[in-house]
Amino acid sequence: MTQSRACFDADVTFLNGGSLTVRDFRLDVASDQLSADDVGLLLVGHLGLLMVDQVAVSGLRFVTEAHKGSRGTVPATATATPATRLIDLTHPVEEGMVTYPGLPAPAFGLHLSRAESAAHYAPGTEFELATITMIGNTGTYLDAPWHRFPDGIDLAGLPLERTAALDGLLVDVTGSTSRGIDAAALAALDVRGRAVLLRTGWDRHWRTPQYGTDAPFLTGAGAELLAERGAVLVGIDSLNIDDAGDPRRPAHTRLLAAGIPVLEHLRGLDALPASGFTLHAAPVPVRRFGTFPVRAYAVLPG
Repeated sequence: MTQSRACFDADVTFLNGGSLTVRDFRLDVASDQLSADDVGLLLVGHLGLLMVDQVAVSGLRFVTEAHKGSRGTVPATATATPATRLIDLTHPVEEGMVTYPGLPAPAFGLHLSRAESAAHYAPGTEFELATITMIGNTGTYLDAPWHRFPDGIDLAGLPLERTAALDGLLVDVTGSTSRGIDAAALAALDVRGRAVLLRTGWDRHWRTPQYGTDAPFLTGAGAELLAERGAVLVGIDSLNIDDAGDPRRPAHTRLLAAGIPVLEHLRGLDALPASGFTLHAAPVPVRRFGTFPVRAYAVLPG
């Protein structure tokens, strides 16, 4: 492939005062079809300049010459292996969908349509301003202590350290003959300081009648063990962390009393290893509110 170098003069001014002038500067480029503005941006990247205001390039010409290894001007020939992989654990929110039987589905609306917005902007420029009316328990959501206790921490008071950049631990109980995940199933695990995600496989029934019937859950004894041993978050890919038929809600009660957020309606836990991943599941910090949807995802080494 023919290698080109740009030759030019340039005057650079800075937002915080001062200037830089170069004369007959030569720069490796990927093409000889670049504009003076393009070359100016490449110069800024090559020199690592910050707080740049204006770059005036003049006398631009291109010569056929071997590249010298300029920084940030010629695309790399090899694709780097990603340092991390992201696994989405969240159910998308759709209009009319049912998350929990008996609770209202989200309703979408428009405050301003694209066609209506055209009158406010330049020709060809349009925006949509949409509305959504929904209960906090929609999609994949997180419960803060306020959800269960009137004096508990609300979503705005919940520390990020409880919902983001958490060391994750996957507990796979698929194939269990018992709906309840009891203390014995968790006793061998090191849960201290970790987000414990319970994989039941129940997400396969999402948005079907089966999803709301006889779903797996965490027992009160299981929640007691996780709280005592220092788990920082507990999640499940099922209808509820509790047995929906138990009005006492022992798992919610024990976990939220200990300040441990509860993450419900996860999906895709089959893509996670048993450990070695980081969980993020931060909700919007709404004051005096206890439950809100999250974008839950795991970060794995690439």
